[in-house]
This record gives sequence, structure tokens and C-alpha cells, in this order.
Amino acid sequence: MRIRVPATSANLGPGFDCLGMALSLYAEIGFAPRDSGLLITGCPEEFATPDNLIYRAFVHAAQALGKHVPGLAIDVRSDIPPARGLGSSAACVTAGVLAAGALLNSPLTPEDALTLCAQLEGHPDNAAAAVYGGIRVSIMAGETVRSLPVTPHPALCAVALVPDFPLETARARRALPERFAREDAVFNLSRAAFLIKSLEAGAFHLLGDACQDRLHQPYRFPLVEDGAALARLARDRGADACVISGAGPSLLCLHHDPAFPGRMAAALAPYPAWRALPLEAAPGARVFTE
Repeated sequence: MRIRVPATSANLGPGFDCLGMALSLYAEIGFAPRDSGLLITGCPEEFATPDNLIYRAFVHAAQALGKHVPGLAIDVRSDIPPARGLGSSAACVTAGVLAAGALLNSPLTPEDALTLCAQLEGHPDNAAAAVYGGIRVSIMAGETVRSLPVTPHPALCAVALVPDFPLETARARRALPERFAREDAVFNLSRAAFLIKSLEAGAFHLLGDACQDRLHQPYRFPLVEDGAALARLARDRGADACVISGAGPSLLCLHHDPAFPGRMAAALAPYPAWRALPLEAAPGARVFTE
């Protein structure tokens, strides 16, 4: 059995920990029962242990389902770069949770799978997009996740700007203040609501305003070398908005101009550490039996 999970970009600017978008870059992870023990291939040796996030997610789901954890072989094939703000951890968690349901004869509903994923992730933004695909807006209702689709205008496209250096999510989280002023909270609430309507209406000229944020990007851009300069460059080259993808360091450009990806790729020539990946909104995780 193998599971294909898309990359994801969280926040989309003001939707901190609640908005996420699935992107057409994938991890494909194989699972097979074995007599005993754990065998993980396709990843660096230091991650081929029971601490592997895919395996921990499998165990977490199995325990939640009241099932015995069997011997397991896991094979990892992923095009999602780790520690780049493109949902590599959410892809691992989603694959592990869905594999447990499938292999242990306890298929999970998307709602149940998402709740299990969010328990490990700590927030539902990436996980909702990974499970369902498209753009999702999600909340935590106690221990349960509630998630709904955002249906963007079909002309919406994306380009991810991905550097060759990582940014640990824990470091990006530590950069955030413990408290925010009320006016900053109101600023983000209004932008997040306005962003959803702008995406659905195809009001591309409003995305620049709608994607503004005061809760995380002002504190994270200083951690991303050339990040602020590239965000300005992207807007100058025709992006409707450019935001930090998740915790960074990747940036996500939202646009509706077919010529923008080429212009942006050419504009990266003075920034050899960065590459531009034209991407589309992607479907959610899929389980393939072999």
C-alpha cells in the first residue's frame, strides 16, 4: 500500500494556524506489514528509527483505534523539501495516520483522520489541506477539528519560492511574542475574513491588502535571508500577494497572470539560493492498494 500526500502552505498571510492550501508537490510513502520490528527506507539513516514522524503517527492512530501495532516496513519517497514551510511534517503525519486506518482494517473518515493529525501537529492548518486538498479553513472545537473548503476563483495560481536553506519550525515559533495588542488581533481577523472572500470572488487586486498580517510575518521575515526583498520583488513582477509559507523560509506567491512564473524565475538570477516552483492547488491524500 502507498499513500500520496500533497505539500501544503499554511497561514496564507493572516490566517495564522487556521488557513492552509494543498500544493502540487508530493510525498509518496509505502507501507507493508512485516513479521516484527520496523524497517524504514528512503530517508537518511538518522531518521530510520521509531522516532520517525511517519511511524509515530501510525502508532498514535493505532492506539486511538485500539489496535495492536504490527511490524512495519515504510518506504519514503518525497519531493517536499523538509524544514522549508511546505508541510513536510504534515505529509508524514497524514500518511502515518491514514496508513494505520487502512492496514489495521479501520478506515478513517476524513474528519477522524484530520483530528488525529491535528493532535500531533498541534494545529489543523496544514493537516486539513493535506487530508482534504484545496484551500481549507479550520478551527479546533475542543479536541475535534472543524474544517470547511474555500473555493477560490479558478484563475488563482501559485508559485513557491524555495531556498536551499532550512528554518526550523520551533525557531520560527519562538520568534513570536506571547501577547498581541488588540488592534493587531482585529487587524488579522478582518484580513483573514476578507482574504477568503477575495479568493472566492477572484478579487485579485485586493489580495495584497487581504494577505497583510501582524501576528507572525513581521517576526519571521528577519529570520529569512533575502525574504523581505524577494517578497517585494515578487509583487513588483506581478504577484497579487507574496507571503511566508507556513513558518518559512519558503515564500508563496499568489497570482493570476500566466506570464508571472517566467518573470519571477528570471528575477531570481541574483539570488542563487532560491528557486521558483510553479504549483497548482492539489487534491488531498490518496491511498493506493497494491
